[in-house]
Amino acid sequence: MANRYPEAALIAARLGISAGVTPGLLWERALEQVYPTSPKARRKGDPRGAFLGLCEEGLVKGIPTGSYGATRDNKGFAVRAAHLLIAGTQSWSISTLWEAAREGSQKVHNGQMDIVLALWKNGLIVTGS
Repeated sequence: MANRYPEAALIAARLGISAGVTPGLLWERALEQVYPTSPKARRKGDPRGAFLGLCEEGLVKGIPTGSYGATRDNKGFAVRAAHLLIAGTQSWSISTLWEAAREGSQKVHNGQMDIVLALWKNGLIVTGS
């Protein structure tokens, strides 16, 4: 099964707050579009946690800060990665960004950086105040 989580993140982010629903619901609606026949794929937590974590910190354009139920680890990985991208000190691949963002954690990459990079490359990460 192809990794369509980055596409889901873009759909959810583009709907943004104008949809009048929480980022969690935006994520669920986006997953229904990209994985219509796979409930298992729609339950995968790491990409969801990364997306919601970025939203909680106000790093996704159009979505205000808030408490959206992100898992601490995946939120931390995604937020650190976003700040590395914003700093602009180098070009990042998924693997180099993951290595830097996980800060020694033994957790295996499971789509978190795909979410961050998709949002970044499409101009949906907030880069300043």
